[in-house]
Amino acid sequence: MSAPVRIGILFGGPSAEHEVSCASALGVARALAGGGYRTVAIGVTRTGGLRLVPDVVLAELRDGAGTDRAIDDRLTVTGPPVELRAGRRPGTAVVTAANASGAVHAELDVVFPVLHGPFGEDGVVQGLLESLGVPYVGCGILAAAVGMNKVAMKRALRAEGVPITPHVAFDAQAYRAADDPEKLVVGLRRPLFVKPASMGSSIGISQVAEGDDLAAAIEEALRHDQVVVVEQGVTGRELECAVLGGWRPEASAVGEVRVSGGWFDYRQKYFGDADPMVVPAVLPREVTDRIQELSLRAFAAIGGWGLARVDFLYDEAAGELYVNELNTMPGFTAHSMYPKVWAAVGVGYREIVDRLVRLAFARHAERAATASAATGEPR
Repeated sequence: MSAPVRIGILFGGPSAEHEVSCASALGVARALAGGGYRTVAIGVTRTGGLRLVPDVVLAELRDGAGTDRAIDDRLTVTGPPVELRAGRRPGTAVVTAANASGAVHAELDVVFPVLHGPFGEDGVVQGLLESLGVPYVGCGILAAAVGMNKVAMKRALRAEGVPITPHVAFDAQAYRAADDPEKLVVGLRRPLFVKPASMGSSIGISQVAEGDDLAAAIEEALRHDQVVVVEQGVTGRELECAVLGGWRPEASAVGEVRVSGGWFDYRQKYFGDADPMVVPAVLPREVTDRIQELSLRAFAAIGGWGLARVDFLYDEAAGELYVNELNTMPGFTAHSMYPKVWAAVGVGYREIVDRLVRLAFARHAERAATASAATGEPR
């Protein structure tokens, strides 16, 4: 009988999406339970420290019944301080005590970085895991960085002919130097959506309609990033499609988010009592097919691997689709759109996690083989 695969779940982090990550991590931990895995939960504090969640705490939360609102049902960053280091065996990492003893608490075969936002979804943690030489779930350094940064992402999508909304981008220095912020958005029609370039979960985003204060919206975005993206609003439906796979990824069913107030803000995503998601979305077959095609093209445009959720705006009257964003580590709670659109085509939460783990090992093996061929060193 083979030993269970040892998976380290990294969650939390210093970004404004800390709580969302904690909720996603609990969903992953529950999916891994009983699936032939040994799960180790490693919380990242808001200041970047690591904490090893005690097994008894993890088991109690993992085996819980859950709550109606995903944000209320989450892991907590707690436990003794630890460090993450390269293991003695190639392709492994170890969790050690963060003191002089350096005692090994756990050895990991693969890491699942369930981290959203800066320092987790933007290539930073991916770079750390690459340096440790351990397999990990999800996109690599470049794809994560491009997917997280809305400016880079839009450039990559436009280069591959993927339709995006009209927009402008500028940094804090350009904004401070402008005598009138309206001059920075010339050519765009209201309503506008003002966003931090590198943030998710609708944090720092403002809708600016006629008569609204553009400067206040820009200041809010600059609280979270030094670069701001201003997009022209599209009157239409918000649709989402998930991607899963490696060299031959697949696209899921299409879901729709029905919102109030014109857009799906942070409060509605995580604190609303009603479920705004309709899966599958009621669409003509040709529109669904087009969304799935564009999702795969967007995934390829950033060099994606493992998973992503692609968000669309659909101007039904004009028959136009626009890719709004691409998330390389989307919300992963049982209430999230990503598992729901896969469930609609018969792929359950646990199967998603199993496939992501296998993809992590497959990419690691290919990279090791390429490195071996380049250097002449045995793997």
